[in-house]
Amino acid sequence: MTTTIDISAGTSRVRAFLSGGRMRELGILLALVLVILAATLTNPKFLFSGDGWRDLLLTPAPLLLVTIGQAFVIITRNVDISVGSIVGLTAYMTGWLFATFPGIPIPLVVLASVLFGALLGLVNGALVAFAKVPAMVITLGTLYAFRGINVLWTGSNRINPSDMPKAFLAFGTAQFLTIPVLTIVAVAVLVAAAWYLANMRSGRELYAIGSDPQAANLYGLKTTRRVLTAFIVSGTLSGLAGVFYAARYGTVDSQAAMGWEFNAIGAAVIGGVAIVGGVGTVWGAAIGAFLLMTINRALPIVGIPDFWQQAVVGVLIIGAIVLDRVLALRQKRRLIETRDNA
Repeated sequence: MTTTIDISAGTSRVRAFLSGGRMRELGILLALVLVILAATLTNPKFLFSGDGWRDLLLTPAPLLLVTIGQAFVIITRNVDISVGSIVGLTAYMTGWLFATFPGIPIPLVVLASVLFGALLGLVNGALVAFAKVPAMVITLGTLYAFRGINVLWTGSNRINPSDMPKAFLAFGTAQFLTIPVLTIVAVAVLVAAAWYLANMRSGRELYAIGSDPQAANLYGLKTTRRVLTAFIVSGTLSGLAGVFYAARYGTVDSQAAMGWEFNAIGAAVIGGVAIVGGVGTVWGAAIGAFLLMTINRALPIVGIPDFWQQAVVGVLIIGAIVLDRVLALRQKRRLIETRDNA
């Protein structure tokens, strides 16, 4: 009976957050619009130019993929801080394959890089799910391990645009109805991820696991498999982001995507994915990713120094965590009142 109550309470908590989370997402979306408006009023070219409009949509696309995967992991009450290293490693692998095997089919390179990212995610997930080691400890170790492999592999070399096919580089700048193709692909992944979390039983179980792992175990949910799946999704999308990075920038070295793990975590948290797990949506995480990348581009235009740019992001993250805590305490009080009045 106790287990049933715990699961029901967790489910109610998720539903309450999802309904209230719409307002949270609208708030973040409003903040994004205000940032774009302020930068555009200061410099109209920020938005009303070919490069301005393109960069506004294109620059966040790789981080958007990483943030979606990060959201899957955080929802299960874990975290993956190795994603930046995975992006850098798979980006270099993408360029290396083109440089080492001239004429290799582009789809084969993309598939190889994505599968390699999935393998790295599997390593993280297996250590967390089977060895029962805290995710932060494991992924902190793999962050340095994967980056070390990248540095060892790269050495003093780097991948240049001349090493990759023109058709692949064109993919990084291609547009459809003025919308970058990379952005279209990223949004398609976002829609698929959102549908999965909302409609598939295995997706909803991720929320149950993050809401109360012990109750989920007692209830018979396949927690080990679900956590493993979340890390594989994170690695897979980071691998795809590595392909995007190579296509978008053309130049890849051992420092590629350095620090992206913190941007992905920050974007997810700002977008309403609670760091304690169990609540949030990939829609909010996606808006958070766009907001962070837009802030990085917009604040210099309005004359805000670099220090304050970082401070603004830090305040947003702290504010999001505080808000999540307030919402959690409020929901807990409501659940207690409902139980007492029953």
